[in-house]
Amino acid sequence: MTGLRSLQLRLAITVGLAVSVMWLGAVAYTTQKLRVEMEGVYDSALRDSGRRLLMLAGAGPGGRPPQRSDGAPERLEPEIRGEARFSYVISGAGGDVILQSDGTDPSQFPPFDRKGFDRTEDHALFYDRARRDEEVLTIVVAEPLSWRAAKTRDIAISLSLPLLLVIPPSLLVIFLVVGRSLAPVHQLRRELKDRSAHNLAPLERLDLPSELAPIVRSINELLARLDAAFEAERSFAANAAHELRTPVAGAIAQAQRLLAETGDPQAAARAGEIESTLKRLNGLSEKLMQLARAEGAQLRTGAATDLRPILRMVADDFERLGAAGRLELSVAEEPVLSDLDPDAFGILLRNLIENALRHGAADAAVRVSLMRPASLAVSNAGPVIAPGDLAQMTTRFARGAAARQGAGLGLAIVRTIAERANADLSLHSPASDRRDGVEVRVALPASGA
Repeated sequence: MTGLRSLQLRLAITVGLAVSVMWLGAVAYTTQKLRVEMEGVYDSALRDSGRRLLMLAGAGPGGRPPQRSDGAPERLEPEIRGEARFSYVISGAGGDVILQSDGTDPSQFPPFDRKGFDRTEDHALFYDRARRDEEVLTIVVAEPLSWRAAKTRDIAISLSLPLLLVIPPSLLVIFLVVGRSLAPVHQLRRELKDRSAHNLAPLERLDLPSELAPIVRSINELLARLDAAFEAERSFAANAAHELRTPVAGAIAQAQRLLAETGDPQAAARAGEIESTLKRLNGLSEKLMQLARAEGAQLRTGAATDLRPILRMVADDFERLGAAGRLELSVAEEPVLSDLDPDAFGILLRNLIENALRHGAADAAVRVSLMRPASLAVSNAGPVIAPGDLAQMTTRFARGAAARQGAGLGLAIVRTIAERANADLSLHSPASDRRDGVEVRVALPASGA
């Protein structure tokens, strides 16, 4: 039983076996009681048959048995045809046999000792004595014990056979009833299974039995504690990144001023390094804020909007920031509708394009495609990446090449937005429209469904 994992199967087998054992026990008890009662019935029939035979034996003229024309005793079998299972011997006072059943050996029965019942190894016996005129007749009637045992066995089989036919359907019914009783458990399992990793909302009030209600309350309390812990983590990251922006911006301004005012080449070089480091720190704080928003904000609005204007706006920003001529856009002529939050789509798109520009070949264009129903693809030229390394690129602080500078959070932010928005994210190398490079495809939620 310990090997059974299914609670439904375990309960069904346990209850089914218990019910079957009780039924079989009831049949055994009933058979035993019936056997005792039937022994009394058999003895009564044996006694009545003996007395009827003794009465018939003395029914002739003068108290003698009926005689045939040749003077021999008349056979009594026609009158007692219904008692064919009995064998009998009727004797006179001197022990001479007056009547006997066919095939009966008088020597196999003990001699008359007293009226009543007796038993041998093979037969149940009944002895009786009656006076007819001046003569005393004795009778012994025998019934085979094997016949009684056979009749008892037939009765037991008759009681057990319906039970054996009923037990398998009963087990099936018990299994179905137990499964129906466990339906709330399956409902709770589906409710937990269908949840995403970021859905920490309390479980709805399900129609659960009293045994499961405490479990649901405990799960809701656990979800509340986890949500509070994650919210504290997200708030800390967002607040820390936000608080860093002002001092970092001030430090960058001071480094730029030092770079402009100094005439010492070594000091100018150091000021330039400080400025670059501070800009990377500023970029990291910006990425942390984006990641916190991706993990905590509502990413589905429920109302579909056209994503094409957002793509053009983000592309124009990159063109102004030094990526002029490096972006090739392929946009559907008809509106591309999705209920993904426009700000979230902008963050996703910026990270994909920024990642492609930083890690792609400088002399090759980054291709951006936005097609219906809501499919986004960004590809860049560059070396082919092994599948194992490709799978690690969406983890936090993973960098495509050691020589490149970056926070290592761009694709992690994209993956977080895709997971929480129920979008499909996939990475391919080489790209589908190139012989090398990397392509990132995102199947966005097309509507408010």
